[in-house]
Formats: sequence, structure tokens, C-alpha cells
Amino acid sequence: MPLKLNLLAEAQALEELRRRDPVKRALWVGLFLLILLLGWSSSLKLKAIIAKGELNRLEAQISSQTNAYQRVLEAQRKFKEVNARLSALDHLATNRVLQGTILNSLQHATVDGVQLVRVRSDQQYAFNEEVKPQTNINNKITPGKPATITEKTVVVMEAKDTASTPGDMINLFKDAVAGNEHFKAVLGRTNEVRLTSLSPPSTREAKPFVLFTLEARYPEVMR
Repeated sequence: MPLKLNLLAEAQALEELRRRDPVKRALWVGLFLLILLLGWSSSLKLKAIIAKGELNRLEAQISSQTNAYQRVLEAQRKFKEVNARLSALDHLATNRVLQGTILNSLQHATVDGVQLVRVRSDQQYAFNEEVKPQTNINNKITPGKPATITEKTVVVMEAKDTASTPGDMINLFKDAVAGNEHFKAVLGRTNEVRLTSLSPPSTREAKPFVLFTLEARYPEVMR
């Protein structure tokens, strides 16, 4: 019976041994794991890029909404400021001293022998600065005060007393003015009609007379 000799048996055995080498298998496994790690890292990086883009989009949206909110707040502040000014102007217009009312009141405050020569009203306005809110060391807020205007009004009446005895009718005219409904209402109890000047009797005209001045000082009004 013929014998079969495999002259490559030793080489084949070595090759088989190399194929079954655990180090080589470990290298293949490591390479596979490295490929998986690279793929996972790439997916994470892609997700991070997408998330960053979404974050930038949301931040831009929030920023635009914040700017719109600030614009709305600024518009509301200006609207309140304009309304406050309009209200102040309306209050000033409806509560101002009316010259026609004064003249009409003086028509009903007459005394025989007294001639009203001149009527003058002096109005002064003093501006009061705004007081801003303050916070002390205990975080307690002291509220501020808006800017205001103090109105001071004085009505000056120059008259001539031509009574038979010049000067006798001055007090009667003064009482007539003070008792007029308009002046009683605006002057109140603390302010009165005062005699501020009185000239000596004059005989420059056919009938002797004296010139005198009355003053009605209105209470100060804060506007």
C-alpha cells in the first residue's frame, strides 16, 4: 500500500497555529472596538453640533423676545409718562386762576364812592425737583416723589375812594371783596384781603380822593 507523505505538514501546522494565535484575535477585537468607538464618538460629535445649532437658534429667539419685551416696557413707561403729563396739563388748565372769574366777582363787590382803577394778578410758578426712590442699608426702599410745581397767585386791586370823607369807604370795599363768594371760596379762612397801601388825600381833582391798594393772596397750590 502506497504511503502519502505531506511535506508541507509542518508549514501548514505553523500557519494554523498563527491563525489561532490569541494575540492576533485580540488585535482584531481591539480594532473592531476602536471602529465602534470612533463611530460612537462621531455620532456624539454630530449630536453636539446639532444641539449647539439648536441652542444658538433658541438663544437668538430668546434674545429677540427679550428685546421685544424691553421695547414693550419702554413703550409702557413712555405711555405712562405722557399720560401723567397730559393729566397734569388738564389739571392745570381746569384749575388755573381765571381772570374772567375774578373780574366777574369784582362786579358784584361794589361800594358807593369807591372806583376800581386797576386789577392785576401776579402768578409765579416754582419748580420742585423730582425726588428719586432710595434704598438704605437695610434694603428698605423710601419711595420717591415726582417733580411738582408750586403755584403762587396774588390779585392786586387798586381803587379810588371818592366819598365825602375820603378813606371812610375803604373798609367797606375790603369787606365786600372778602365777602364775595368767589374770594371766600379760594381764600379760605387763613387768607384774607389785606390793605397794602394808602395814599394821603388828594385834591388834584374837583372832589378829594384817596388811592389805596388791596391784595388777595391765594393759598399756594402744588401741581
